[in-house]
Amino acid sequence: MKQYETVIGLEVHVELATRTKIFCGCRTDFGAAPNTHVCPVCTGMPGSLPVLNRKVVEFALRAGLALNCEINRYCKFDRKNYFYPDNPQNYQISQLYLPICHDGYAELDLPNGKKRVGIHEIHMEEDAGKLVHDEWTDSSLVDYNRSGVPLIEIVSEPDMRSAEEVIAYLEHLQSTMRYLGVSDCRLQEGSMRADVNLSVREAGSKTYGTRTEMKNLNSLKAIARAIEGERERQIELLEEGRPVVQETRRWDDNKESSHAMRSKEDAKDYRYFPDPDLPPIRIPDAWIEQIKADLPELKEAKAARYQSEYGLSAYDAGLLTADKALAEFFEGTIAAGAAPKKAANWLTGETLRLLKESEQEASSIRFAPESLAKLIGLAERGVVNNRSAKEVFAAMFAENADPEAYVEAHGLKVENDAGLLAETAKRVLDANPKAVAEYREGKEKVLGFLVGQIMREMHGKADPAQANEALRNLLSKQ
Repeated sequence: MKQYETVIGLEVHVELATRTKIFCGCRTDFGAAPNTHVCPVCTGMPGSLPVLNRKVVEFALRAGLALNCEINRYCKFDRKNYFYPDNPQNYQISQLYLPICHDGYAELDLPNGKKRVGIHEIHMEEDAGKLVHDEWTDSSLVDYNRSGVPLIEIVSEPDMRSAEEVIAYLEHLQSTMRYLGVSDCRLQEGSMRADVNLSVREAGSKTYGTRTEMKNLNSLKAIARAIEGERERQIELLEEGRPVVQETRRWDDNKESSHAMRSKEDAKDYRYFPDPDLPPIRIPDAWIEQIKADLPELKEAKAARYQSEYGLSAYDAGLLTADKALAEFFEGTIAAGAAPKKAANWLTGETLRLLKESEQEASSIRFAPESLAKLIGLAERGVVNNRSAKEVFAAMFAENADPEAYVEAHGLKVENDAGLLAETAKRVLDANPKAVAEYREGKEKVLGFLVGQIMREMHGKADPAQANEALRNLLSKQ
């Protein structure tokens, strides 16, 4: 069987986190009642005129500079003409001829080393409305709240070769946009959407195959499945001697298959021309330099600093910096007095575990960094043992419990009565002669079982290290 190479490029739409839309004063809040954030401009009423939101340009520049792009000091908007129910003007205001950013790159950390993915351009545009399909009534409704929400479209070069590389690229974009503060990039809410352009060719060939565009991808897992599904479909066609048709396809994640939506359009099909209602944008060098100076520390630089400044492993630094909110929480915990490695252990361990179980993001953590620093202090001073500390943490995560008050209310302080500990240890040894015999035969692991028995006897209030020491003292005298 022939060997094939997959060639992938992405068009990633990122909704910008501006308070108002790109060409009018309507709000951009997600989840509002249908058609409540609309006006004559974003619903395409005759005679209405667009006025560009300066913040959109600033956010586009921030994204472009962070992704190593060249900036067009002179750029303009164009009209992309097409007819669809969610497009009230029958055209979209976008940028074709002079996009704001071009010729950048994203550098990815992959298991087999670093890879650079080229970014062809970043352009500004307005979003369309949203069609809501009702299968029961066989009808579609239109919500124009999203119409006019500002977007940047990040168009990559066809540099990716696998689903793994695509996911790494998208995670890099998501992290970068969040650190910049230009978007929350929530795929489930549509504030980050990726269209996958994919083709296959025989391994070693320099000629691109016929590409298709995959839409309706709202999660990283769906994107990975869609890539594998489309790759297999195209290879099967080629093996059967049938042509791959250039078209736009819709991915159905439930059926794990795609179907054709329409033939793939070229730029000429949209009859682009300069928008007559919007003047060109001139971007002075001073504005670019100001934005450069204001760019925050991004994930890669922050992870490197965590390793050098706090002595964290590359793995832990990567986990902490993958999410801007988690990195900020980590730094807040250190500022509140916690040791960096202790804070990192709690955040990369229990915190990420509970976030995953509850399907939440780090930005939704209810307790404050100061509370975690308090808990770490209680554990370091021996006020609570590790088992009790995890119980306290679970209460903090679930209900924002104050750690000190919770320890007092639930009687979780470690029992430091040496006499009581020795007495309990003796009782445990007397009750477990078989374990004692195994210990004397050299089976050190049995001490863990005996410590567990002391913890049970003392209702979890003993210090495991002190229990271990008490057992050893008694065993050495017998």
